[in-house]
Amino acid sequence: MENLRDFWSSANLRREVCLDLLRIYLGFGLMMKGGHFIASGGGEIVGMVQKMPFAPTMALTHLIAVAHFGGGMLLVLGMLTRLAALANVPILLGAILFVHLGEGLFTKAATLEFTILLLFLLVLIVVNGAGRLSIDHFMSKKVHASRAESS
Repeated sequence: MENLRDFWSSANLRREVCLDLLRIYLGFGLMMKGGHFIASGGGEIVGMVQKMPFAPTMALTHLIAVAHFGGGMLLVLGMLTRLAALANVPILLGAILFVHLGEGLFTKAATLEFTILLLFLLVLIVVNGAGRLSIDHFMSKKVHASRAESS
């Protein structure tokens, strides 16, 4: 029975580390995509944004690039994690509804499936927040320690 408890305890620790690594990987991916958008002058995004019926193209193009790059950086650091993930959720929803949905499922590029996966992962991060390997976790421990000292 003791061995089983040890197994589940170590499995839970690994799960938290895996979620942190997933957050960091997703953050790097968003940073790279945002950096690519910025480096290309937004040309790639403009074509996508023009498919949206109500979008001010240039403003939305800049917003997407900054949200991906800045939000990705914050996700990597685990700083303002929920806010960084939440800022990218409407962008990916728009990409699904206005850009990739028309392509359909099971295309060679699998862009719809991949974008849905990214959206799902971002929602998980919004719900769960940052893990132990994050600035958010470190700062919350400092706040709790300072509150305990002042009581």
